[in-house]
Amino acid sequence: MTNLNSPFRIGGVEIPNPTILAPMAGVTNSAFRTIAKELGAGLVVMEMVSDKGIQYNNQKTLHMLHIDESESPISIQLFGGDADSLARAAVFIQENTRANLLDINMGCPVNKVVKNEAGAKWLKDPDKIYHIVKTVSAHLSIPLTVKMRTGWSDNSLAVENALAAESAGVSALAMHGRTREQMYTGHCDHDTLARVAKAITKIPFIGNGDIKTAEDARFMMEEVGVDAVMVGRSAMANPYIFTQITHYLETGEQLPDLSFADKMAIAYEHLKRLIALKGEHIAIREFRGLAPHYLRGTSGAAKLRASISKAESLSEIDALLGQHSDSL
Repeated sequence: MTNLNSPFRIGGVEIPNPTILAPMAGVTNSAFRTIAKELGAGLVVMEMVSDKGIQYNNQKTLHMLHIDESESPISIQLFGGDADSLARAAVFIQENTRANLLDINMGCPVNKVVKNEAGAKWLKDPDKIYHIVKTVSAHLSIPLTVKMRTGWSDNSLAVENALAAESAGVSALAMHGRTREQMYTGHCDHDTLARVAKAITKIPFIGNGDIKTAEDARFMMEEVGVDAVMVGRSAMANPYIFTQITHYLETGEQLPDLSFADKMAIAYEHLKRLIALKGEHIAIREFRGLAPHYLRGTSGAAKLRASISKAESLSEIDALLGQHSDSL
């Protein structure tokens, strides 16, 4: 098997391997990003932040911009509906954070984002994509990237949208193989991603969608033709997937999944980092929503999942994990 696990460049930034943690709202804060980085992710992307939140000095938004020095290379993802507003927020990020790259969200499908003319709403008009990329990139010295979907309700503009972003000056393009209409249902459209991969010739093209195993990553790179893979929901349940992918791309050897005890050790470390970042009260509440992903597919974990969903403190979760460790 050819070694696919090679460094690549996005603009002037070297990415040590072709695996990328996708931006996920409420998930990819520095607590989780540092774990993904330690487990092998070549690049981590911050959960999307609002251009308006930055300009209005919203404290929650500004707190989201925290970056640990160990995270490099890291990208911050912006969303917004106006090119000039995005450009101003981009300049703030470049001047006031440790971000190595900046990404524009052109794929978020949720109503509250698209109603503000942001996210996947841009997919309806390649000219608007060109305009926003051209405007924002003119204000930046760090590389600008875009993450988009295959289209709004169909894939008819997938190649045109991608070429608009490329010609306007992005340094890399990521595409999720679903339309906005699909949300997260159905299957990744590998055929459309392959068409885009053939059309994009000047910049790295990153494939996203349904990468659940190391073999899925290999298929995306060798058969679909992408330069790197971006992993989202699968990493929530198993951040070790970055270790599995990079090892497989380099050696062809499949690493086994982690034991329950090892998964719980990662989950517990995630919780501790959340507490350090946000304080125990907020961290415990957030972890109650994250823990089921770590427990998914684990036989007999339903009771533990239910108990954690009611926990109010770190000591309660300590007791629950200790109580269940022998029976699972």
